[in-house]
Amino acid sequence: MRKIYATLVIALLFAGCTIDKEPHVKSTMFQSVSPAEATLTQSGKNKEFCVRCGMNLIMYYKTSHAAEDEKHHYQYCSIHCLEEHLGEGVTLKNPKVVDVDSLKFIPVGDAYYVVGSNVRGTMTRVSKYAFLNRSMAKEFQAKYGGEIMSFKGALEVAKKDFKR
Repeated sequence: MRKIYATLVIALLFAGCTIDKEPHVKSTMFQSVSPAEATLTQSGKNKEFCVRCGMNLIMYYKTSHAAEDEKHHYQYCSIHCLEEHLGEGVTLKNPKVVDVDSLKFIPVGDAYYVVGSNVRGTMTRVSKYAFLNRSMAKEFQAKYGGEIMSFKGALEVAKKDFKR
């Protein structure tokens, strides 16, 4: 009988660790999605990992950015890793970000970033989540706080992240 109770308690503990806070989130981290929901723009054996820091792109998908040069497609876990790569003087084209609502990549110029919400970000203390539709950004902002800004504004905030 003790084994049954112990097994039940352990099962309940594990179940409690994976309760969805949002219906479309499959883990306890807001940034995460299931592998089937993620679009990976890179190829090769390390395509699931950020080219800058090695973090898992599926686990940090909702803050993912992507860009390319003449030879490679790059995917980053966060705007910080993209900014860090740009800071090395590389020239990237076609920068994109994941739209939190649709989970599809969109051009960064079309994105409305909610910066500084109370939802934990990736590689930052100041979260940055992007939306294609301003109305979705406003809904997120109303629920979690933060300021709506453009990619340029969010990038400026990201540049300050690690200067503290």
